[in-house]
Amino acid sequence: MITHSPETLLVEDNPYDAELVIHTLQHSCLANHLVHVSDGQSALDFLFGTGLYEGRNVQEQPKVVFLDLKLPKLDGLEVLRRIRADKRTQLVPVVILTSSREDCDIVASYQLGANSYIVKPVDFDAFTETVTKTVLYWLKTNVAHH
Repeated sequence: MITHSPETLLVEDNPYDAELVIHTLQHSCLANHLVHVSDGQSALDFLFGTGLYEGRNVQEQPKVVFLDLKLPKLDGLEVLRRIRADKRTQLVPVVILTSSREDCDIVASYQLGANSYIVKPVDFDAFTETVTKTVLYWLKTNVAHH
């Protein structure tokens, strides 16, 4: 059971990429309130307090969701669509963090209300720098709606 207010929801099915993000956030002391799920349905369960997260206080939404597009069960675009369709989550910032450079994915993400679209760098150092800068922006610099 989650007992603290989450700051970051990481929705990533690739264990290597998830570990890199988590390690980067731990190194920057930004992982204290991170929740990681590995499929689209689990992301929605967390956000809406259903399934394994039944009873979670859904008034406490993350400050940012990092969302991969290619996910099992429900893909990232469908997760984004459902986030934006619900009043409880429609204002939560969603950053697409994916390996896809496809124009159709980029356009669809923004049309569905993504706040940012970031292609995962292949290089380890570039990946960690991108994650650190992005998380710092969304958790420390951005003024969030309450």
